[in-house]
Amino acid sequence: MSTLIRSALLVKFSEIARTLSVDPERMIRHVGADRSCIVSPDLHVPEPWLANVLDASEQASSGAAVGLLMAESWRLSDFGPISLLLQHQPTLRHALGQLETYRHLLSESVLVHVEETDAVAIVRLQLITDRPTPGRQPVELSIGAMLCLMKSMLGGKWKPRSVHFTHGAPANLHVHRRLFGTNVEFGSDFDGIVLDRQDLDRPNPLGDVNLARYAREFLDQHPRGRRISTASNVRRSVHMLLPRGQGSIEQVGQQLGMSARTLQRRLGQEGQEFSSLVNEVRRGLASRYLADLRYPVSQVAMLVGFAEVSTFSRWFSSQFGMPPTRWRTGAEH
Repeated sequence: MSTLIRSALLVKFSEIARTLSVDPERMIRHVGADRSCIVSPDLHVPEPWLANVLDASEQASSGAAVGLLMAESWRLSDFGPISLLLQHQPTLRHALGQLETYRHLLSESVLVHVEETDAVAIVRLQLITDRPTPGRQPVELSIGAMLCLMKSMLGGKWKPRSVHFTHGAPANLHVHRRLFGTNVEFGSDFDGIVLDRQDLDRPNPLGDVNLARYAREFLDQHPRGRRISTASNVRRSVHMLLPRGQGSIEQVGQQLGMSARTLQRRLGQEGQEFSSLVNEVRRGLASRYLADLRYPVSQVAMLVGFAEVSTFSRWFSSQFGMPPTRWRTGAEH
């Protein structure tokens, strides 16, 4: 079952495509998508439609930063039904929490997680996809849209400490610097935005508790669409936790607000096992990171939850029939 996103992203694409002399309708047909997705913003469509359209448009426009150009024109209203709720949250921290609560109205593919130290906060974004890698364009679009949300809460002149991308730097960084400033790091360990920790709790001057309540009541009456299974929620959590050296059933259960026993029971009702889901996510992450030659095998081991390279190599061999170094050599060819 494909991960779904809101078609407003493809409507936004159609607006930007014309500025790049790309015919959006032809591009939509080229990737096998339905024309309605560039006309109606509130449909829920397969995530690969967007990724394929962005990749094809990048090639057709000689490497244009299509995702970032979409993000540059992003407005809070582009978050759709939840935009009023976001606008009137008391702080950025509250707004990020609402993104997770109502993600079914936006995108099932985007994971947002906040990590905090004494001085800084890291807002990590991770895209869940069946493709070998999420792709540069969808990631840059997601980070740019997140920046829009932050500026709506913290002021238009606000700048993050730094912006991070796991992919390498493109040849032309003009749009990146125009949108994010100069502190953009490529080849990073994560995709996300670093800001002062105090920015999470800075009061939002537009926050209105009454309007936020009205918006929430409206959203709670909104059809939830298809039910997100416990197994899907576990996959999402494991995707986020494994690179941080976590991912036990207790840790996943805590993130999902239930005990390990309750989590096991609910998975059993769906015919799923926790260990199998962890293994599924781990396989996907391992192949994704190993395909990227910037990551040494030791770092890949850590990112998929192994403290020792030897343990990772034994696990990998049991899953793929060869050690990770040989798999990587084969992937290069």
